[in-house]
Amino acid sequence: MTLRYSGMPTELAAAYRAGAADANGQVPERRISDGDGVPCRHCLGYVEKDAEYLVLAYRPFPALQPYAELGPVFLHARDCPAYDPEQGLPPRNRRSASQQILRGYGDDDRIVYGTGIVVSAASIEREAAAILERPEVAYVHMRSATNNCWTLRIDRAEAGWSV
Repeated sequence: MTLRYSGMPTELAAAYRAGAADANGQVPERRISDGDGVPCRHCLGYVEKDAEYLVLAYRPFPALQPYAELGPVFLHARDCPAYDPEQGLPPRNRRSASQQILRGYGDDDRIVYGTGIVVSAASIEREAAAILERPEVAYVHMRSATNNCWTLRIDRAEAGWSV
């Protein structure tokens, strides 16, 4: 199975940069990166040292409902290119020493029970593919196992799919 990894949608990132309220109804906070592990959830890279970034509450679901988890995320304050899903698992996630949570969701955006797992970087791709083998799973979210920050979305790459 080929997997497709994507970050926060560009339109939403642009709205936050323009001052839109986050999932808590607050204007995103502005900070300056110390260059030590500030991951942007749009380009899926790191915010460079001395660059401005936003901190905000993010709910990566189309509507409020009981399974619509919310968590803190970072975002470049300036425009950055969206991560190209055809590049596979982002390099930062391949090299990470941090554990991640993988969790499958159905077409109704509800958790598919029995899909939640804590994984190391070495097993992200294998375990995500195994979760997506289940027919009731539409997509997978990856979150930080320590801070519950949403990291990225994982989908099956469909035949003929393009960015």
